[in-house]
Amino acid sequence: MSNIKIDKIIGSRRFSNYWWATLILCGGLGFFLAGLSSYLKIELFPFIQYSEILFIPQGIVMTFYGTIAIVISIFLWFTILWDIGSGYNEFNNNKGIITIFRKGFPGKNRILKLHYKIDEINAIKVTTEEGLIQRREIYLKTKDNREIPLTGVGKPLLISEVEEQATSIAKFLGIIIESKTSS
Repeated sequence: MSNIKIDKIIGSRRFSNYWWATLILCGGLGFFLAGLSSYLKIELFPFIQYSEILFIPQGIVMTFYGTIAIVISIFLWFTILWDIGSGYNEFNNNKGIITIFRKGFPGKNRILKLHYKIDEINAIKVTTEEGLIQRREIYLKTKDNREIPLTGVGKPLLISEVEEQATSIAKFLGIIIESKTSS
């Protein structure tokens, strides 16, 4: 049995982010070009007559919404490009150290790398919240009651997956599991 366990964390490079970034970009370009067509009185789309739309108020509103959508899409594409939130959790029984590594936005603090001694960890804490917005998360709970998240953000995990991951980590580290459920 290996004394090192590594769990990869998927960041912003997931299908749903590609889907939304593309959809928002296409919609934003459509609105922007429709507003621009109404201002210039030129058919930028040969199959749709947007020049018939009055620039004030409809055209200016379409241009504004199109610009906002394009900016949001660019932000999403940069988060995908930089793979924000990706990383790994490394549990090393040989050295007695847990390493949590995540990528952030470019700059001085782009890389988040935290180290904890295994003997500082009290338990693995599992929290679940059911309802409209479901949350299922795994935390390292230290002896001084700090809670360090281990799960990635974005994709909710199934309860069975959370239980399996938490059990695997707890067995590997030789510590207990705590649970908190709310509805």
